[in-house]
Amino acid sequence: MKKHKTAKAAAEQGFRYDASDYTNLASLPRDQRPRERLSQHGPAALSDRDLLAVILNSGIRGKNVLVLAQELLEHLDRIKGMPSIDDLAGLSGLGASKAGTILAMLEFGRRRWGPTGSKITHPSDAFALIRHYADRKQERFLCLSLNGAHELLAVRVVTLGLVNRTIVHPREVFSDPLADRASAVIVAHNHPSGQLCPSSEDEDITMQLLTAAEILGIHFLDHVIFSEEGYYSFSQSRRLPVKEQ
Repeated sequence: MKKHKTAKAAAEQGFRYDASDYTNLASLPRDQRPRERLSQHGPAALSDRDLLAVILNSGIRGKNVLVLAQELLEHLDRIKGMPSIDDLAGLSGLGASKAGTILAMLEFGRRRWGPTGSKITHPSDAFALIRHYADRKQERFLCLSLNGAHELLAVRVVTLGLVNRTIVHPREVFSDPLADRASAVIVAHNHPSGQLCPSSEDEDITMQLLTAAEILGIHFLDHVIFSEEGYYSFSQSRRLPVKEQ
């Protein structure tokens, strides 16, 4: 793809450029800068990367804050649970101070506004909880653990796939729900291409997970494929057997 020489030229031509191309964020149009967008539109309008960029505040020489935020985001997607300060500080561009700030933010958010307890009665409820993963350039396969009342216990990234293919094993999907003592699960993954129609691989893994869930005594409620524009639900499309729950 041809790169624009300046951020202004990119904006004038309606091009959604990659901010990592610019070492100086001051060259970005004001409406693309995370802090300005936060002030104008509120935090819900920002991507996960941009929210982290606001918290990090600055990058390092040769790596602007958006690049640093993207690397941190990818690292957080790869790990389960809360990272340690040493784990975060080991990332290039993050020292102990910024690592501590990020860790404190994650813990405070978990305590005060974590998604646990949200009741899921429709695929749109699940989509609202995972939509922020839609802008990832690689597939993320997610699992939502639910209790008997279909209230959320946890949302986890199970695997990070290749550009257009996710490799998932039932063992990886159900290990955490079993530890959660979950009664039901919903699985989901993003399609970076934006195409919501399930592939043959999506259909195969859905049936594999449904079979595994039946053996384990866990209700398999849905498989949701999503992008920034919307979602596809196997249950809503009547692609799953209807069972008594």
